[in-house]
Amino acid sequence: MNTLNIQQAATDSEIYEIAALAEEIWHQHFTPIIGEAQVNYMVDKFQSYPALKAQIDQDGYEYYQIRSSHTLAGYIGIHPEADALFLSKLYIKKDCRGQHLATEALNFLIGLCKERGLKKIWLTCNKHNDNTLAVYDHLGFVITDEQVADIGNGFVMDDYILTYTIS
Repeated sequence: MNTLNIQQAATDSEIYEIAALAEEIWHQHFTPIIGEAQVNYMVDKFQSYPALKAQIDQDGYEYYQIRSSHTLAGYIGIHPEADALFLSKLYIKKDCRGQHLATEALNFLIGLCKERGLKKIWLTCNKHNDNTLAVYDHLGFVITDEQVADIGNGFVMDDYILTYTIS
């Protein structure tokens, strides 16, 4: 039986593990959607060890490892706001998908929101990331807006904004 553990990344080693997993997941999942050049740019700018470390140390982000049977199966990146939780990153390794880890991660995040008095979780998702959009729909997220964000180097993120209301 699989055991699930979601634990905040507290050491440099744990942050390095997340960065390595991010590189694997991003190249596998996003290359067909946005192309290799944009994946390389985004991994370096947002998912590399220096980027994650800066987000934690300077910007108030929190990162969590998702372990299934002691294997690093995914990770979560969040940023608490005044009345909401920004879910910056929720990624599951390809061979660990289909095990309801995203559902468990959402339950974990709902618990955090309730502890912290936050009313909703919101995130952005690429408009062409059909499988992930279907998962978020299944989990109860609703598309509430859309945005195109210039991320530099000639690249943009063309995303839906999805919201989950904490009841």
